[in-house]
Amino acid sequence: MIAIITGDIINSEEHKASGWINILKKQFATWGETPADWEIYRGDEFQLKVAPKNALWAAIQIKAVVKSIKDLDVRMSIGVGSEDFKGVSVSESNGTAYKRSGRTFETLKEDKLNIAIATGNKKEDQSLNLMIKLALDFMDEWTSVSAEIVAIALSSPKKAQQEIAKELSIQQSAVSQRQKRARLDLVLELLKYYPQTVKRMKP
Repeated sequence: MIAIITGDIINSEEHKASGWINILKKQFATWGETPADWEIYRGDEFQLKVAPKNALWAAIQIKAVVKSIKDLDVRMSIGVGSEDFKGVSVSESNGTAYKRSGRTFETLKEDKLNIAIATGNKKEDQSLNLMIKLALDFMDEWTSVSAEIVAIALSSPKKAQQEIAKELSIQQSAVSQRQKRARLDLVLELLKYYPQTVKRMKP
């Protein structure tokens, strides 16, 4: 099993690509090589291949990184399934993971959702998408400051508040306040729950 994340940047036309594309590429590079594992194409669209257990973590991390840039956001679908054909690039490959990701991505705008998942298991999808929808209620409202604090927490989970404070040149109490405003505790609870559902899925 693999997971495919298909996405596009919201409001990209109002920003110079140089302001976000290198930040996104740097983030994608932590998960693999281009073009086999990830690609950015048509200006502001992308695909990323990750292990199913890491898919939601990766999606939320991408959201946090993108939203740390003022007025930008991202729309993503996660497809979990097989990879039946492996091409030179991720966009040339095929399988149920790719099809589920692509079909789900096409419905996001109409459903007014910024993240959704399709695994082929209707019951699990229903539960996961409800949890994601509830989390999006506050994640979509992250300010660039809140998103930045989440991005740091997800990229370095063991980093103490004191270290983050030093990195951002702010007080430790400010780090704590920003994490609370971002609802980081709920994000981490969701991410802790998600891999348990993946374990129950069959290839």
